[in-house]
Amino acid sequence: MFNKIDRSSLLFYGGALVVFVVVQVLISLNVLTAFWNTIIRLGAVMAIVSLGLNLIYGFNGQFSLGQWGFYAIGAYAAADITYRWTNESSTSGLLVLLFTVILVGISIMLLYRTLNRIRGLDTLSAFTVYLIAAGGLTVASVMLGRLVAPALDSILLALPTNVSTIIVFFFSVLIGGALAAEVSFLFGLPVLTLGSDYFGIATLGFTIIVKVLLDNSDTLLGFVEMKGARGMIGIPKVTSWFWVFFFLVVVVVITRNLLQSSYGRAIISVREDEIAAKAMGIDVGHYKTITFVLGSLFAGLAGALYAHVNGFLHPDTFNFIKSFDPLIVVVFGGLGSVTGTVFASFAWALVLEGFLRLFLPQGFETWRFVVYPLLLLIMMLLKPNGLFGNFEIPFLRQVLPPLSKKYKSTDAAKSNSAANEVSS
Repeated sequence: MFNKIDRSSLLFYGGALVVFVVVQVLISLNVLTAFWNTIIRLGAVMAIVSLGLNLIYGFNGQFSLGQWGFYAIGAYAAADITYRWTNESSTSGLLVLLFTVILVGISIMLLYRTLNRIRGLDTLSAFTVYLIAAGGLTVASVMLGRLVAPALDSILLALPTNVSTIIVFFFSVLIGGALAAEVSFLFGLPVLTLGSDYFGIATLGFTIIVKVLLDNSDTLLGFVEMKGARGMIGIPKVTSWFWVFFFLVVVVVITRNLLQSSYGRAIISVREDEIAAKAMGIDVGHYKTITFVLGSLFAGLAGALYAHVNGFLHPDTFNFIKSFDPLIVVVFGGLGSVTGTVFASFAWALVLEGFLRLFLPQGFETWRFVVYPLLLLIMMLLKPNGLFGNFEIPFLRQVLPPLSKKYKSTDAAKSNSAANEVSS
């Protein structure tokens, strides 16, 4: 017999498998056209980036508008890796960024432990140390990646083209997410000390900075293949329904396990009352950093998947207006609800990019940007806690462990003694 937790897990994974198979069969039989196939994949991508924001804002209480900036970092980093492989048969981009995220990640962990032990070290001084270490290791990674690239090129070229492309794509998605996470850590060092409103303004400024850098990526940053404001083309269209569904399930499981752990309870306590959390000995800055980095990691993964849906990237896709999309999805689904965020993400894609685009009269397609906010406004008036509120499916609900026999017997003895006192 399965206990309650095992049964809910079985139902979740079984239901997820059924959903995947049904959608895949509909795609294979061309029941779902290429248009609707793209819409569904965009919904899954939006779910991943919105789950990251819900973790930051809904569960930790940090109002952030920087999610779209990390989404852009993951998209362009992964696209540059796969572009170099498919068009130049070179893994230099893959290896340079791989060594960068590994070396910088190790240095961040070591410095984090070391600098936290130094009393009186101010935030800007620590930030400077991190930047110097990251800059030096990035230069070393460039040289090391170019040195190792020819050997890896020969190995991958010996494989079938489809296999080598999938391998490069898979690592590009992971690297895009890791790069976004490390950038978010460095960016978060000076700004996580700000209050909620000021933190939101700072993250919005970060998104604008990223967009401006992407506009000038070919001239200012030297990435000619990105073509700056003209848009990047030549990206392989590798993101299938399998890949977006796989990463969505992984993100949901990671979020669920985190929230049901002691780390998750500490993260939520910071949202509920930061002063009380400090009084209970919780390192508020530490848990804010963990949440912000993990949420940005999810955004980077989503961006990397998005880059390979249509095979084209343009900086206007990542402007600050679009940064409100995941925020709207999180609010629509319900702050602090993983189930609501996933549902609202697919609803966002199907309604805004699907039904409204197709069924509005010709010439009125842009009116969907009016209809969609009106629907959101009506929903907020009728149900301000969001569509799902705090509802979660059984797999995602917090289940407290049962009491041991010792505690059960103790509670029973207390109850009996209390009953005897009342009767006497």
